[in-house]
Amino acid sequence: MRERTGVITSKGKPLTLLGPEIRVGDKAPDFRAVDGGLAPVTLSDFKGKIKIISAVPSLDTPTCDVETRRFNLEAAKLPDKVAVITISLDLPFAQKRWCAAAGVDKVKILSDYQDRSFADVYGVLIKELKLLSRSIFVIDADDVVRYIQHVRDMSTEPDYAEVLGAVRKLM
Repeated sequence: MRERTGVITSKGKPLTLLGPEIRVGDKAPDFRAVDGGLAPVTLSDFKGKIKIISAVPSLDTPTCDVETRRFNLEAAKLPDKVAVITISLDLPFAQKRWCAAAGVDKVKILSDYQDRSFADVYGVLIKELKLLSRSIFVIDADDVVRYIQHVRDMSTEPDYAEVLGAVRKLM
């Protein structure tokens, strides 16, 4: 498996990402994850929609908590033709409990725990931690990647304005 360094850090310490480097203009790779009821979900389930995919290390961490709540607020303001998806390696049961406690109901929460399909094809698995890196992918209605943000340090939030600006350009 391909290894990439120099993309992200944790408190300044360099980390290694495993998998391919997805680039703007690439066809978005399909993946298989599961929802809170263990039902399979793929990219094609969002066919014809603009997609914001937010990969996070774990919903049970402070930065991921803040990020997912913020995307939930933003999702409520976006039209139905935009799907906001958060994906992590957390177990679906833990994700479901977290969403209920946090009041997150506008973001589709997916778990990549079964076979790391998303991690493998989007190149966001952190070798040292076996978690997903904090990364955002904006994918248009034709499943072409239009924007990517790999948040440099895992402890910081993404640039929400940049992400939303990329989405508005597609609407």
